[in-house]
Amino acid sequence: MRKLEKKYVNELAVVGVHSAKFPNEKDTGNLNNAVRRYGLEHPVINDAEFQMWQQYSCRAWPTLMFIDPLGNVVGKHEGEMTFDAFDGLIGQMVTQFDADGALDHRPLPSTYRRSEDTTLSFPGKVLADGLGDRLFIADTNHNRIVITSLGGAVKQVIGSGEESMADGGFAGCAFNHPQGVVLDGETLYVADTENHAIRRVDLNAGTVETIAGTGEQGHTRDGRRPGRAIELCSPYDLLHHGGVIYIAMAGVHQLWSLDLDDGMAGPFAGNGREAITDGFLGAAELAQPCGITTDGVKLFFTDSETSSVRSADIDPAGRVQTIVGLDLFVFGDADGSDHHVRLQHPMGIAHYDGVLYITDTYNHKIKRVLPATRSAFTILGTGAQGHTDGAADQAQFSEPSGISFANGKMYIADTNNHAIRVADVDMGEVSTLQITGL
Repeated sequence: MRKLEKKYVNELAVVGVHSAKFPNEKDTGNLNNAVRRYGLEHPVINDAEFQMWQQYSCRAWPTLMFIDPLGNVVGKHEGEMTFDAFDGLIGQMVTQFDADGALDHRPLPSTYRRSEDTTLSFPGKVLADGLGDRLFIADTNHNRIVITSLGGAVKQVIGSGEESMADGGFAGCAFNHPQGVVLDGETLYVADTENHAIRRVDLNAGTVETIAGTGEQGHTRDGRRPGRAIELCSPYDLLHHGGVIYIAMAGVHQLWSLDLDDGMAGPFAGNGREAITDGFLGAAELAQPCGITTDGVKLFFTDSETSSVRSADIDPAGRVQTIVGLDLFVFGDADGSDHHVRLQHPMGIAHYDGVLYITDTYNHKIKRVLPATRSAFTILGTGAQGHTDGAADQAQFSEPSGISFANGKMYIADTNNHAIRVADVDMGEVSTLQITGL
């Protein structure tokens, strides 16, 4: 859509209608944050009560309505649409309505205002390295990776800040809204989400190179191909284990694997259909996995659209199993065990000291998940959106999305607060990391 808006700047008017699935997304303040996070310059309507959804007889996300210059609905498309198909259709409409003299090419007035800049901008994921005294922050909307000490002093910045895709040295390379990062010695791997690519960072040499993805969004759901030749779809988080990078491939509802020895990449778990269905790795159904971790035997992942936490055996003959979570439209905020647990679009996950910890993102909480008992319990956050430090049961977050551990402390990417929060695991006290030197 962004490419179309730029190409047809004087012909195409886009109006977004936000008919939210999750309660957290119905809040106008949260919607405004999302608009800023995705850099949308067109107007967006908060259709919290589904009034416009019903008036236009919508049945699916997304639904595209095509309206002519006179205000008449002339077409409808349900589901995703490729740029080429969309571009061809808009081009034909422009030609037709220009010939009819109906198209007004004057620029539309806009009330768009760029957000005030902050030290970090919607940080999505974080990785703590206790031995190296390093914190790797995906400074997502600044299109860069920031490396600080665990105390917050900036050590390095990777990326020019340009929203682009370029390999090279730290100052000249470019990302597009990076998310998950994983460390292997002095090599950092980055899920470059909106470039649909995996990037390899040599921390000693100070260089970045692309090892998977072409820069174009793909829809491949089967088969393995050389990483540099295969198109990815919104890689969101990464895990390194046994010479393999496991990828939470949110855009096609799968987990992928990238073999670092031969460079081959392809699906590892999930058939690509959006649902919550357990079973053998290739037959299971996932729904927008956004976080991934491991205990060395199983992969654990947050399946965000089903508000669930699930596991996948590392053994290729293994299975996918749901730990907590029930369905695409079953969500909430309830601690407990088994089918009594309710989460709301969890995104971040980490395995620490034999336990899983998740960011229950839309509930603005951090929770502990116990796979053996299929239970989940709140450990940080009141559930109210805010930015409050202090005791565990008084702390407030705003859509936390990433989590990592080092030296007995939990580091949290508090996305909408543009901050990194630090929690003492034993004491339960939450503070905001003061980043200096940026």
